[in-house]
Amino acid sequence: MISKLLKPRFPACAVGIEKDSAAVVQLERGRGGFVVKRAAAIDLSPDSVRPGFDHSNLADPADLVGALTDLATSAGLLRQRKWSVALPESSARSAVITLEGTAGSRREVEEVLAWKIERAFGAELSELRLGREQLAPNAQKQPRYLVTAVRLSVLAEYEAALAAMGWHAGLILPRHAGEEQWLRNGSSGDGLLLTAHDEGFTAVLMRDNRPLTLRTVFCDRKECDDELHRVLLFYRERSGAEQKDEASVDRLLVVGDSLDKQRVAEIAQETLGIGLKPLNAADVGLALPPGDLPFDLIAAPAGLARLAW
Repeated sequence: MISKLLKPRFPACAVGIEKDSAAVVQLERGRGGFVVKRAAAIDLSPDSVRPGFDHSNLADPADLVGALTDLATSAGLLRQRKWSVALPESSARSAVITLEGTAGSRREVEEVLAWKIERAFGAELSELRLGREQLAPNAQKQPRYLVTAVRLSVLAEYEAALAAMGWHAGLILPRHAGEEQWLRNGSSGDGLLLTAHDEGFTAVLMRDNRPLTLRTVFCDRKECDDELHRVLLFYRERSGAEQKDEASVDRLLVVGDSLDKQRVAEIAQETLGIGLKPLNAADVGLALPPGDLPFDLIAAPAGLARLAW
């Protein structure tokens, strides 16, 4: 932002909602990174949350309200009113939109972009809440945008549940958008996020503190290995690694139970010819509290809470 006066202030508290679990996190700044001040997680009852882009996500909002109330109470955050929210990955859609041809007026660009967005997500703009980030141009110098969409009807369900608790959600993003914050640390090398969800996985390649490209892969767990090979080959092409002695990726963040971290590292070795150790909380500058709270469970909400600074 041009000025701190124009920079939105996000809360240091965030909640992450998944199909079968939820987690809350409050961060504070620590020496050389961030410290989890308060955190807790809870299992959700079956079918309480049914993530999806095209259908209702909450069969009974009261179930989620009750679970989040218990969760916030256990973390000592029940009185907190301002939150950021990481939605289930399957509740949103993300795509990289490229504008081909000669750029016209700003109005013409917006019209073309709107048309491409509607085609990419299969819905009219009036039905969607959109987030948009301009990316670096492609090799042909064509403008590119990373666009994230959530149906307004789906968003309204989550907002109503949060409002019933007296919570205000100022920032609502899909899970990968929180997790990728841990790769926005100014490193000169590329960072690769692979985050698993119930429909497959999402891969985000970070460069110069912002996404370079994103791909969402819909697949069964047994198909993950083959799809990971394809994604990493796609990464080699997009990153220009084939013209270098070695790939420039130097950070690998793997999140989610359905992606085996060791196997992902092996596939990276086979495909890119480099040895990468998947990052843990300490590697990205996050100090976890004593106990057995896994980084995977809080990576997304903690990443959104990080935006408070």
